[in-house]
Amino acid sequence: MAKDPGIGYRVIAEVVSVKGFCSAGHEQGQRFEVSCHDPGGLCGFFYHDIFPSLQCFQFGGSMPWWAGDAIELSCPDADNLVTIRLVRSPRQNP
Repeated sequence: MAKDPGIGYRVIAEVVSVKGFCSAGHEQGQRFEVSCHDPGGLCGFFYHDIFPSLQCFQFGGSMPWWAGDAIELSCPDADNLVTIRLVRSPRQNP
């Protein structure tokens, strides 16, 4: 497993909704840390789909339709839609 070097913003993912049945077991309220080096338990299909947005978000970038330090993204399974909110914050110095 790759070692996360702890660069960029800290990103916390929270499952905000699940419509249908998530085959990966994600449930509303679940929280975990994700980064470009570590999917943190996020479903591989979902992680693959959001990676470009995560990369931009983790390293301080933004898109015109993003506002502030939180964004919502949805998994590619439209029939069993899982939506997560990513919140970024500066890393704390040790």
